[in-house]
Amino acid sequence: MDGKTKVYGVMGDPIEHSMSPLMHNFYAERTGTDLVYVPFHVNRGTVEMAVKGAFALNIQGMNVTVPHKQDVMKCLEAIDEDAKAIGAVNTLVRTEHGYKGYNTDGAGLKRAMDEAGISIAGEKCILIGAGGAAKAAAYILAKSGASVVYILNRSVEKAAALADYINGLMGRAVLIPLKLEEYDQIPQEEKGYLAIQSTSVGMHPHTEDVIIEDEAFYKLIHTAVDIVYTPSCTKFMKMVQAAGGKAINGLDMLLYQGLIAFELWNPEVKVDKDTIDRIREMILDHLHGNTRKHNVIFTGFMGAGKTTVGKELVKKGFELIDTDAYIEACEKMSISDIFAQKGEDYFRQAETKALKTLLVQDKQFVISCGGGMPLREENRKLLKKLGMVVYLRIQPETVLARLKGDTTRPLLKGDDSGERVRTLMKQREAHYLSGADFVLDVDQKTPGELAEEIFKEF
Repeated sequence: MDGKTKVYGVMGDPIEHSMSPLMHNFYAERTGTDLVYVPFHVNRGTVEMAVKGAFALNIQGMNVTVPHKQDVMKCLEAIDEDAKAIGAVNTLVRTEHGYKGYNTDGAGLKRAMDEAGISIAGEKCILIGAGGAAKAAAYILAKSGASVVYILNRSVEKAAALADYINGLMGRAVLIPLKLEEYDQIPQEEKGYLAIQSTSVGMHPHTEDVIIEDEAFYKLIHTAVDIVYTPSCTKFMKMVQAAGGKAINGLDMLLYQGLIAFELWNPEVKVDKDTIDRIREMILDHLHGNTRKHNVIFTGFMGAGKTTVGKELVKKGFELIDTDAYIEACEKMSISDIFAQKGEDYFRQAETKALKTLLVQDKQFVISCGGGMPLREENRKLLKKLGMVVYLRIQPETVLARLKGDTTRPLLKGDDSGERVRTLMKQREAHYLSGADFVLDVDQKTPGELAEEIFKEF
């Protein structure tokens, strides 16, 4: 750092929790950009002085976080069209006579959805919430061509005000306001809707809270985005997944809104995919207090491909451990012999012992779990401590097709194997879901495709 180093920063109240310095300084380091990014604690009522002071000090750009996103707007030389529409600014770019304001929250949500393969154009949507985050989401949904957006909010007046505002901007009636408890008035089309959960409900430490408890509601959703990212898999997401839908959290929204700001400040700089993946990992470490183990754990029914997908991740530098093989090596006998000679309870205890042993290892593993391991609550807690738990969900028909002719699995012997598989899968589903950070449906994907998805999340 010298007299040529450009200075950027973030202002808010409070500011100690911000991950923006972590992100931007890492981007600068990886791209060779001569800048430094620092946090500024700006008290309420002093935003105008802070902006004038930053300009006088030749600070090239700023991020703006709560509670200043609206107040800062009156201090700017110019405001981008999207920021005007959303009514909030979170990024300042220095111009000749002052700062120009942008809003990257909506753009960050859009890019996160694009990267996840989630399309908006022509979709029927459900938006939960009507606050600041909902306003950005509503604008992006309408601007990106959603055919209709049902807004669910505890205050229908607030939902109606948001709908009127966005509909006025778009020149068409795309948003329809409803009371939260009126979700059953949404046309009942199973798997017919893209949903965005924009409230803080379900955020740590209130991880068992969910905005709508009715399981029937979640049958309407084919894909959902929860802007909450702590925990990584909220109860809302789990209920979507339990109903057969796809769900992602808001971590990539956070990541991309920061990246877009960096691009506005440094339009000539390209941030590569490896850097983006690395900062995602650093954010996760930060969120988990650096206690999160760097392992990937596969759970799921037999035939889901836990070991096969694990072998694909071995190519990316992981070491594969199959818990059944690990236990066999420790016990010096096969799983079938353990069951026959010592009983199932002994085997389940051996599974728990194996997880505790792995917990103190420093290596990075891909861990393929036996199908019954997550059934124990103690095991589910240990798996969470070990790393990122990925539930590979498979349909019964796929299991039966993949394992046809396999004589090593007692469950598949006999004429009623199909019914036994379906019954057992149904019994285990809730345990798999409750213990998972992510759920991946495997039926239509190759092991290589699944490995790429997992590596991106990890």
